[in-house]
Formats: sequence, structure tokens, C-alpha cells
Amino acid sequence: MASNLEEIEQIKQLKARYFRHMDTRVWDEWRKCFTADVVATYDGPPRLEMTASTDPITCQGVDALVAGVSGLFTTARSIHQGYMPEIELTSPTTAKGIWSMWDFIRSPQGTFQGWGHYHEDYVKEGESWKIKKIYLSRLHTAETWGGV
Repeated sequence: MASNLEEIEQIKQLKARYFRHMDTRVWDEWRKCFTADVVATYDGPPRLEMTASTDPITCQGVDALVAGVSGLFTTARSIHQGYMPEIELTSPTTAKGIWSMWDFIRSPQGTFQGWGHYHEDYVKEGESWKIKKIYLSRLHTAETWGGV
């Protein structure tokens, strides 16, 4: 049985894979970061058009999440950074975490930057930790339009 510190490290590694696979567009591997019934809500989402809504976007289920995020990055490129994790093991197979975050997205239409926090629930399926719930609360966003 792994120690609490080993379990927390596994969750940190999971979040690192989440960011890396999203930024490198390795969607089959990114999909493995989540439970089948994941619920993900992104506040202040990046927009590919100036007229697009800034309302939060929620995806229910891993298929909807992968389709939604990979669709956004068809023409856009990104870098995501997560740091200063606060991870609490709530049982041997569940945990909660909060991560400070920054992201930068560049598309043919312009650029987007966001600052905020990921609030997440994790579950351990077999030997692997997975993300079950995401709420990304962005505290600030900055957009430029006109192409880069």
C-alpha cells in the first residue's frame, strides 16, 4: 500500500499528464486522465471568435470533454501551467485538489491568457488516479484579436 505522500505524488503526476497531453494534442492519452463520467466546467473559456460567449462551458462524460477541448485546439496552440497544488486525500480512493493555473492560447484570430484555479475531485480506479470533476475558475482573462 502506498503512503499518503506517494498517493499525492501520483495525483501530481496525473495533473502533469493532463497539461502535457492537452498541449501536445495527444488526445488518446489525455482521455486516460479522466473517469468515464467526468464532469468538467471551465469558467471564462478561451474563444476563437470575439462574438463567442464568455459563459462557462460544462462537458459531461469523457467523450464530450475530449471532443470539446480537442475541437477548440484544431487551429489553436496552447501552454498550460499548474502549480502550488493543495491536495487532500479524503479516503483511500478519493481526493480533492486545488491548483493555481495560467494558460496561454494562440489561434489565427488572436491570443488568450487566463489566470485562476482548478478545483478537482479525483478517484482511484484500480492502481490509477483519475480526474472525476473539474471546475476551472478563472480570476482574470486577457484577449487580443487580429491574428498573430
